[in-house]
Amino acid sequence: MKYLTVTVPCFNSEEYMKRCIDSLLEGGEDVEILIIDDGSSDNTGQIADEYEANYANIVKVIHKANGGHGSGVNKGMELAQGVYFKVVDSDDWLDRDAYKKLLAQIKNFCHMEENTKIPDLFVCNYVYNHLDEGTTHSIHYRNIFPNEKMCGWDSIGRFRPSQYLVMHALIFKTEILRKSKVRLPEHTFYVDNLFAYQPLPFVKQIYYMDVDLYQYYLGREDQSVNERVLMQRIDQQIRVTDIVARCVDLKAVKAISPKLASYMTRNISIMLTISSIHLLLIQTEDAHRKRKDMWEKIRGENKALYYRLRYTTLSGFSYLPGKLGGKITVGGYRVARRLYQFQ
Repeated sequence: MKYLTVTVPCFNSEEYMKRCIDSLLEGGEDVEILIIDDGSSDNTGQIADEYEANYANIVKVIHKANGGHGSGVNKGMELAQGVYFKVVDSDDWLDRDAYKKLLAQIKNFCHMEENTKIPDLFVCNYVYNHLDEGTTHSIHYRNIFPNEKMCGWDSIGRFRPSQYLVMHALIFKTEILRKSKVRLPEHTFYVDNLFAYQPLPFVKQIYYMDVDLYQYYLGREDQSVNERVLMQRIDQQIRVTDIVARCVDLKAVKAISPKLASYMTRNISIMLTISSIHLLLIQTEDAHRKRKDMWEKIRGENKALYYRLRYTTLSGFSYLPGKLGGKITVGGYRVARRLYQFQ
């Protein structure tokens, strides 16, 4: 039995993928590691095949034509045999002790009586690792979820500005992902936002573990979260924001769980804020037009959502009128970036 499937999308990852996969092997045969070679042109495929040859009961390699990060995650969800599912990017890794503790808890739940409910979602902390600077910054959820106790959406606490549920923090039950029918667009960056959003209404039972599991590397110049790169790929960020805003009926969610609906609205707000700010940073007429069009599209499709986002959430401060409003927005973003070390 495989308790956890870990999918590792790889594209030209030869320089750093071994650190990632070696950390995952600590799970032993309780874990299924799917290495998705997404049309790499370097030695990624060869390295992956060597791992499969040496760890045939743990590692499976899928070689496929290039389709982007989302395509790799989709393939992993399609093939996963584990009870739970996690994505680990090839330049990141898992902390050994936290990983062992998570697996032990998953096994404990799976071995309980058949009528015992097991979590639909595990949540763990993640850590920003600025290795070049020698600094780390952990994002936790202690104020939101009780530690190592089952809970539902109606009993969660309030998210702080630096807290939201990202792919790095989440371990979904594989069945939940399939029920949600989440499928990530190909050849598109920032699709992890959709992965961390669309399945949430299907989650009823949550289990938080206050351990720093996911180790997220920051520092590569070509990373998608790099400010310069994000500005170059702003159309993809806008596209994913639009998909996220339309993929779930928030009115239906609110009827069942107002707290979850509030969080999901906040999530759209954060994505809109990121898009709005980076369009301001580009400082072209075309960027200003795209910023206006993005907001107007939401107003045209869902006026109620537009007014909530515009006047009751953080994103409203990213759409202040005039040049002064733009300067205030960018200044606030610079302060937040230094404070929370998210880039």
